[in-house]
Amino acid sequence: MNRTERNRLVVENLPLVGYLVSEVWAKARHLSRDDLASAGSLALITSADAFDPDMGVPFGAFARRRIIGAFADEMRSNDWATRMARRRIKDTRQVQDTLSAALGRSATVDEIAAALGVDRESAAAGLADAERTLTTLDDTTAEFLVADTVLPEESLLSAERLAYLKAAVVALPERMRLIVEQVYFEDRSVKEIAADLGITHSAVSQQRAEAIRLLRDGLGTHYPDDADTVHVPESTIAPARRSAYLSRLADQAMLGMTHLAHDRMPDVMVALPPVSLPTVALPPALRSIDPREVDSRELFSSNG
Repeated sequence: MNRTERNRLVVENLPLVGYLVSEVWAKARHLSRDDLASAGSLALITSADAFDPDMGVPFGAFARRRIIGAFADEMRSNDWATRMARRRIKDTRQVQDTLSAALGRSATVDEIAAALGVDRESAAAGLADAERTLTTLDDTTAEFLVADTVLPEESLLSAERLAYLKAAVVALPERMRLIVEQVYFEDRSVKEIAADLGITHSAVSQQRAEAIRLLRDGLGTHYPDDADTVHVPESTIAPARRSAYLSRLADQAMLGMTHLAHDRMPDVMVALPPVSLPTVALPPALRSIDPREVDSRELFSSNG
């Protein structure tokens, strides 16, 4: 079959895809019509490529089987349940319907478990899976979904926390700051840092651990989660050194917050319109007076 004939078959049978999509979607509204139409159209093209007129089968019947198979593949790819789960659901429903018809009432979980030959937990899981349904999201449901968009106040709080953390690192004693920056910012190993500093591996680890405790002290003191909670120091350095660190952190944090506020301030110059002042007419007696020749004390004297 040449390309022209294949294209003619595809165009003539496109309505078949639309009909089958509508038929399937009417029974399973949670499926996407667009996805079904795409899968069906692709199956129609592959059917035209594989069709052999000498087989004596009409192209419509040949393509129909392939299109339905493509729908089944599409549904299986989007299905939450595995084949084993689907088989368990099918067996559970059959046993449940059979027992309900025989007993004249709804079968209990224990009765279903006994009939299936499984424990109660497995039967309950099968019943729970059988009750699961997939529904489309409508406007009402979408209102309760968590948005990924960061709100302005959340962005400001995140930037503020980051500014305090940067200040806490900068305020660390020099060697501790160097170790923290190389470990966490430059992704260097403790072994490499120890070789550069000429100290042991354990010394670098101890310095890093003490730096982390100091960072916690700094953030817990100047940026606590709960303002009413009094932070208990974790670092083991001398109180004087801890106080000096907290003082440096306060200065660095103030500087960082100033830069943060400056960066967020809109760089816009507002031009004020010119203001025209009303013209005041001077009385004739004052028009001939030269202000340079008047003593200010005469203007405010009690003699008027």
